[in-house]
Amino acid sequence: MTTLTKSKTMMMSPIYWVLFAISAGHFINDSLQAVVYAMFPILEQNLHFSYTQIGWVAFMLNMTSSIMQPVFGSFADKRSVPFLLPFGTFLSLLGLVGLALFSNFFFILIAALFIGLGSAIFHPEGSRVTSMAAGGKRGLAQSIYQVGGNTGQAMAPIYTAFILIPFGQKGGLIFSVLAIIGIGILFLVSSWYKNQLNHMNYHTMKNTQGKRQKHKLNSKIKTAMILLVFFVFARSWYHAGISSFYQFYLIEDYGLSITEAQFYLFTFMIAGAIGTLFGGPLADRFGNKNIIMFSILGIVPFTIALPYVPIQFVMPMFLIVGFIMMTSFSVSVVYAQELMPKNIGMASGLIVGLAFGMGAIGSVFLGTFADMFNIKVVMIFCSFLPIIGIIAMLLPNDSKVREINQSI
Repeated sequence: MTTLTKSKTMMMSPIYWVLFAISAGHFINDSLQAVVYAMFPILEQNLHFSYTQIGWVAFMLNMTSSIMQPVFGSFADKRSVPFLLPFGTFLSLLGLVGLALFSNFFFILIAALFIGLGSAIFHPEGSRVTSMAAGGKRGLAQSIYQVGGNTGQAMAPIYTAFILIPFGQKGGLIFSVLAIIGIGILFLVSSWYKNQLNHMNYHTMKNTQGKRQKHKLNSKIKTAMILLVFFVFARSWYHAGISSFYQFYLIEDYGLSITEAQFYLFTFMIAGAIGTLFGGPLADRFGNKNIIMFSILGIVPFTIALPYVPIQFVMPMFLIVGFIMMTSFSVSVVYAQELMPKNIGMASGLIVGLAFGMGAIGSVFLGTFADMFNIKVVMIFCSFLPIIGIIAMLLPNDSKVREINQSI
């Protein structure tokens, strides 16, 4: 991208209809993933899956997305394929149908794999569309895009309480309608995306891509990316512990019903979605690194106390922890993109994919841990995980990131 192009981009206003459309597509994509999590109580009670098996289902979903996102992100940096967006949702639709109809553990894993693959295809191109439509407000644009996904994830408890408990496993077929709507929305976005590419100077684009292929990351940028990885690790493992297993903790230790437990989990997830929405604008004002540090330092006292508080304090604490922690979700993506401005697709794939991948490994580990000991031990272990994220204090400041990139 030339200096002139960058200047024009900074002066442009965001293209809001595209941002809201891709956010809607993101909501639907992640809603289909949320159905897998929503299915966990059904798999545990009706199909008698162990915590370890549930962890493996989460692993298959998230690890597929994690491994393949950087692959598709790197591919998108070299050759954008706009209509991968609806194709990814189509693959998720196939997986959703399998999840609703299969009862065998192996086939459930295959269904989760298809949903994860669809997500891996969607996310890097979704981030590129968001960057293209952002104008000069990248933080705001990423927040609009990411809040769709996080709100979709937040719907898992609602899906459990109001659809899967009344209708059982086959109730998952209801979400095929949502998938078809998503394919239609993403087809419109892809058409706009294709038109934008057609108006670009392909010669300039080719030269830029050639430079990307030869571009080597500065050692300081590599160090910053490693630090960011550790931060995402701490956030993702904690999020996996809450989203996958805290409902069982509420049922076993607090004596709540499955339906009651879902509302507590929904509070945590929806607070995270709201935090995601606010995170980008806050980062535009106060800086990416400051919001990343705030998102982890601000929750440590609450996460450590959470396993011991009476039930009436759980929901208020969930609101605080969910909101603060997820202010960094879109911000960490923007920070990675600024570390790797010539590889936006790969940067987005690494960080968002890494979030899923770390959550995948965490789900298997925590599920096995729960079968070996009990759910309360797992929740106590999870409560200390955010402390690892304090390593974010060592990340270079935003101005330093810009200086490093200018010196390359």
